[in-house]
Amino acid sequence: MNLPEKRSDIEDFFFVLLMIGVFGAIGGFLYETVFYRLAWGYFVKRGTTFGPWIPIYGVGAIFMTLSVWRFHKNPLAIFVVSFFVTGILEFAVGYVLFHAFGLRLWDYNTEPWNFGNLGGYVCLRSVGIFGIFGFLLFYGVIPAILWIKSKLPKLAFRVISCGLALLFIADIISHMILHGLSMSA
Repeated sequence: MNLPEKRSDIEDFFFVLLMIGVFGAIGGFLYETVFYRLAWGYFVKRGTTFGPWIPIYGVGAIFMTLSVWRFHKNPLAIFVVSFFVTGILEFAVGYVLFHAFGLRLWDYNTEPWNFGNLGGYVCLRSVGIFGIFGFLLFYGVIPAILWIKSKLPKLAFRVISCGLALLFIADIISHMILHGLSMSA
């Protein structure tokens, strides 16, 4: 599992990254659905989209993949690098959204189990879970995506990857249009 060097391998890697982003966004939605059901005792629709995905998790999965790829044989390194990369990403995105656009999509100040909370943008529980997600991504999701890719014709895999990514992007855009560009978690 090395980073691609040839043009065709780079193109294939792009389509794999699209799938990683979509699967990461869906995984984040599932995680938050279960977490808030357990924490609050009832189901809450999380995220800023209509579909079962949360964009920051998709972006986080892509960042995590690109940041951790060279450590893919070292589970501890995957956890540690994922922990810090996603923590920095979550803090930076939360801070910028709030201070530049007045948007607060999450606030750990009001969350259960928010130990290590930094301004409501990030907490140790979240980055600890993201570290575990890095492990699951590299030892579960990415191998599954590569297996699917190996079983499908190249064009079919690319069409499915693009189709899912476009559906995800269309969901984000339509939600923003229908809700006047204001988003809430």
